[in-house]
Amino acid sequence: MYLLTVNGNLLITGLIYLEDRLHTPMYFFLGNLSMADVTYVSTTLPKLLSIIATKDNRDNRVTLPTCITQAYFFMTTAACDVFILTSMSYDRYVAICRPLNYYMIMNRRLYVLMAAFSWAISIMNSLMYSCFISTLSFCSSHTIDHFFCDLNALYAITTSDTRIREIIMIIGDIVLAFVPFSLTIASYVGIIRSILKINSAEGRFKAFSSCTSHLTTVMLFYGPILFLYTQPKSIDSKTQDKILSLLYMAVVPMLNPFVYTLRNKNFLGALRNMARIKMTI
Repeated sequence: MYLLTVNGNLLITGLIYLEDRLHTPMYFFLGNLSMADVTYVSTTLPKLLSIIATKDNRDNRVTLPTCITQAYFFMTTAACDVFILTSMSYDRYVAICRPLNYYMIMNRRLYVLMAAFSWAISIMNSLMYSCFISTLSFCSSHTIDHFFCDLNALYAITTSDTRIREIIMIIGDIVLAFVPFSLTIASYVGIIRSILKINSAEGRFKAFSSCTSHLTTVMLFYGPILFLYTQPKSIDSKTQDKILSLLYMAVVPMLNPFVYTLRNKNFLGALRNMARIKMTI
């Protein structure tokens, strides 16, 4: 799964860079999403794979600086995924609801700024939480009840008072998750309204098919997260949390390359062109 995720997303990024027909806002955002996903899984899964492969109790140790670094990159790329998916939903909204003005609205300056904003906000947010973690007090040795350095898992084992930090984390979740998710929902409400106004069934199908890949990714990404944060806490909730975390951390990034390539004529055409070039060489 890890190798499929890394190779699939790097292939997408390479094709977008090399193929001129893929130099559009939607594919630009997709390239950013793919790079975030590669960083995302490479930050968390290798250590887990190492523990599983060696079955060595000594291999599950991690120093605090390494833990902070892992948490930093995880939070950066997770937040960036949210913002990039929101940017992609706005791109689809403009493409379907304002088709005549699409290239004027979604010009290069705007979509580059949107991507830069996504990364900048994600990096600053992660730096803040990394500073919070670095000020926490821990005993000489602790067991983190998770397979990576999750913020909640670290708060659970610290001897410091985390009430203020937890309040800040809730506010951050609202700003960095709920607001972008609401904007994504609002974009699709507008998209569905515009599609329903199209007279021909063929036109409605063509318009909706341009959104299916992104909509599938949104559902795959937000589904486990919504269930993770809305389920009632119980004795088995920690185990369920880890299973759901593994789902959106390992499965979803692996599926994204398939979602965007299997039914995408532009990507399939780019793959065929690359194959022809290699055969010619």
